[in-house]
Amino acid sequence: EKVKTYEGLCKVIKETLGEKVEKCILSKRVVDSPCVLVTGEYGWSANMERIMKAQALRDSSMGAYMSSKKTMEINPDNPIIREMKSKSDSDENDKTVKDLVNLLFDTALLQSGFSLSDPTNFATRIHRMIKLGLSIDPDQEAEDDDDAEDVPELEDAEESKMEEVD
Repeated sequence: EKVKTYEGLCKVIKETLGEKVEKCILSKRVVDSPCVLVTGEYGWSANMERIMKAQALRDSSMGAYMSSKKTMEINPDNPIIREMKSKSDSDENDKTVKDLVNLLFDTALLQSGFSLSDPTNFATRIHRMIKLGLSIDPDQEAEDDDDAEDVPELEDAEESKMEEVD
């Protein structure tokens, strides 16, 4: 019965992540975390994928074989997943839900031992979530402080202590 309830959220997760995951299912084994990434029985583990990426003599055609098909298992008892479900039920195209899906995927990648394909994008997403948590407008740019006038003048090179050492 939970499977039918969370079918919509699984669909949104799969559509948002696209080719990054093979499928999204409900998990019976995840207890604490909201989600986990698992590889197929015959797929490469996170460690094997990392070793193969480090190989110097690999050819470009190995890319398709290297990226193992990952399955995202979500925990229906986790409050994060429950809240995401209610948000996605009210609006399937909610930008916050898609952002959270990508954030959960990236954190699940790290927890499962995989490496991030785009760490800069991950950091940007984390910063945006921190701003939301602190009730700061996410679109607000960093303010230009006029503290540059408070910086003391640099000493002249002739008066430098390093010159006295010689």
